[in-house]
Amino acid sequence: MADVVLSSAMRSNLLSMQNTASLLDQTQNRLATGLKVNSAVDNPQSYFTAQGLNGRASDLSTLLDNMGLGVQTINAASQGITSIQKLVQQAKATATQALQTTIIPTTLTDKVTATTYTTAAPGTLTIQIGSKSAVTITLQQSVSSAGSLKAAISAAGITGLSVAKNSAGSLTFTVASGDKLTLGGNVTTAGALSSVGNLPSSTNGTSRNSLIDVYNSLLTQIDQLSSDASFNGVNLLQSGSSLVVNFNENQSSKLNIAGVNATSGGLGLTKLSYGAFDTTTSVKTVQDTTDSANSKLQTLSTAFASSLSVVQSRQDFTKNMINTLQTGAANLTVADTNVEGANLLSLQTRQQLGVSALSIANQAQQSILKLF
Repeated sequence: MADVVLSSAMRSNLLSMQNTASLLDQTQNRLATGLKVNSAVDNPQSYFTAQGLNGRASDLSTLLDNMGLGVQTINAASQGITSIQKLVQQAKATATQALQTTIIPTTLTDKVTATTYTTAAPGTLTIQIGSKSAVTITLQQSVSSAGSLKAAISAAGITGLSVAKNSAGSLTFTVASGDKLTLGGNVTTAGALSSVGNLPSSTNGTSRNSLIDVYNSLLTQIDQLSSDASFNGVNLLQSGSSLVVNFNENQSSKLNIAGVNATSGGLGLTKLSYGAFDTTTSVKTVQDTTDSANSKLQTLSTAFASSLSVVQSRQDFTKNMINTLQTGAANLTVADTNVEGANLLSLQTRQQLGVSALSIANQAQQSILKLF
């Protein structure tokens, strides 16, 4: 409004009030947002520097989440190792129990009578030890004595079976391992072993094969447990798997953790066949194998513990770094509410004084008006 003429004093007061109003708006905005730099207009250098710091803090927060997943994956593997160690110890205890179990041979005695078999109608004798496959012996000759039948059985070479004859014309079958012995075939029903009317069997011995079943069952549990130690789709107890934990934004700082073979086979443990516990030497060999497996597990446990310690240390470092970045950004942009509150009070007082000064300046012109 160029047509309106203001005195020098009034114009000075007006400019002062405009500046005060602008400062009041700025102060109120800082108090409302909590920031002294709300945009690049306020302070370009502080604004963009704080933006960069907050951006890096955000990136590190994402990495921190991934580190947390990595920690749980390693924990799952470590817990799996601990559980497998217990199973290996149980397997060794089973072998130790075998040493404490006395083997009592299984025996079966039957009388032999003279019987003639021909090519057209041969005699058959089936012999089965434990769960092994039955062996069938074909007799196409005259079985006139215990000796001739013993010779035919001995010629079959059945592992684990010994046959002895006595003066009474009987054969005694002995299974040293203590497994069940079953005899069958027409030799036992209407032939040379005529004193037995049905298929004879004997379980009067004591074997260690039930302990072998327990041992093999424990190995199966080891295999199942190693396959179940998975977290977030990663199983570090399976060969071929791996875990990569990144520690910085450009992935130049990282930890690679390779999966291991913690199955029974990977630990050097193999399932046993019946008879593997029959001698002290064979049992001790199994015990040595379990000791070796336990040593491998201890080595793996130490390696996982070391990796876990590294990731946890980087977790703590990253948390502190995020806090440092966010604090630095806040120092550049966050308003001091105490200072801004004091500024607001001062500006409000200045505004009131400006109004008063403008009123005084206006009174000087009004006094001139009274002259007319």
